[in-house]
Amino acid sequence: MPAADPVDPGPVPDADGPPAGPPGFAVAWSGGRDSTALLHASLRVARGLGLRVHAFHIDHGLQAASADWARRCAAQAARWARAGAPLRFASRRLEGRPGPGDSVEAWAREGRRAALAALAREAGVDLLLLAHHAGDQAETVLLQALRGAGPAGLAAMPARQWRQGLCWARPWREQPRRAIEAYLRRHRLRWIEDPSNAEPVHARNRLRQHVWPALDSAFPQAGSALLRLARHAAEAAENLRALAESDLALLGPAATQALPLVPVLDHPPARARLLLRHWIERQSGHPVPADRFESLWLALTAGRGPAAWPWPGGQLRRYRGLLRWGATAEGCVPDAPPAGLRAEPLPIDSPEPGLPPDWLPRLEARARQGGERFQAGPGRPPRALKKQFQAAGLPAWARQAPLFFLGETLVFVPGLGLDARCALGPGQPRLRLVWQPEGGRPAAGGLA
Repeated sequence: MPAADPVDPGPVPDADGPPAGPPGFAVAWSGGRDSTALLHASLRVARGLGLRVHAFHIDHGLQAASADWARRCAAQAARWARAGAPLRFASRRLEGRPGPGDSVEAWAREGRRAALAALAREAGVDLLLLAHHAGDQAETVLLQALRGAGPAGLAAMPARQWRQGLCWARPWREQPRRAIEAYLRRHRLRWIEDPSNAEPVHARNRLRQHVWPALDSAFPQAGSALLRLARHAAEAAENLRALAESDLALLGPAATQALPLVPVLDHPPARARLLLRHWIERQSGHPVPADRFESLWLALTAGRGPAAWPWPGGQLRRYRGLLRWGATAEGCVPDAPPAGLRAEPLPIDSPEPGLPPDWLPRLEARARQGGERFQAGPGRPPRALKKQFQAAGLPAWARQAPLFFLGETLVFVPGLGLDARCALGPGQPRLRLVWQPEGGRPAAGGLA
């Protein structure tokens, strides 16, 4: 079916603040088939209830035609409003671009969430509808399973979730795609086709185009089975959160800010890991990356190693048996990596370990002081830097380069590479580091 009519009577201006008139809710509207059907159905219901519908469109700026899509959505919204629909349209264009090594999908997702939340605040609404359906949910469960996710990941997309005063709701999460397609045909709706949905570079597209047809042919019940798995996983994740919160409460109110490690590690390992992961997520507001959690767990159970660990959004610090969280100070991140370092994005499926991209601009070059310890590979013990240089056969003249730290954590050593406790593995955006002083050649073994 063709895209929305290109006739454009002029853009509908964004809301300057909460509008006067009836209360309402919002719909995230990309202009695609699913969100177009959801917006149209919402308008039909809202008119009978005397509610206003806010259509929020986010222009990611990643496609040459994206600005035209925003204009088409504005034009369609204007036509529906003139026909009596209780509709108000607003759009935002994301600023900036994904950085080197960043996941385009993750960058777009985070930017879209922030923009939608801002539009909801401006419009004065606390309910935002998303058009994800049963097929999207089943695909998400399968993708999470392929990434080795736990119960929280396998629960996939919740039907409702409150974040910072806004309810993100998926009313069609249990509806099959065919029901949405039937609705579009019945009401003769037009939508915009995003060509990036056919690009195999994105994991979901590869799953949808190559894996799902074969899976559905061999196991016709796969979709419904994955939806049941998501519901079971959501129950398990909720029970685990309740258990971890109960264990945390037994440590006393001070443990919410500074976690006492001895009583935590006195638990059976599985329960201690659960409590530690829950506490970190509670403090940071971010999911816990599996690779970094394993490095942290090994260091805490060994009772030695680094005293600080860079983390998404901040840093974990161990001092006198307590683990504390510190948010990253805004405005303290340099614009570029230290001189002499070059960073190269690694393919997502490459077996080579690499640096988390958000660490790069925060690295600090320091002269060797003595006493530094370096872990050369996963499962290998940290050893004195002198012994690691000797084991690698690095001559004395090649040991004069600076060391690179994040906080008090040694991250990268020219000639040796990344400390294994700081490295990410396949399946995650990451960077290869090369030590190359100005005018010089890459250091031997300088690839991480």
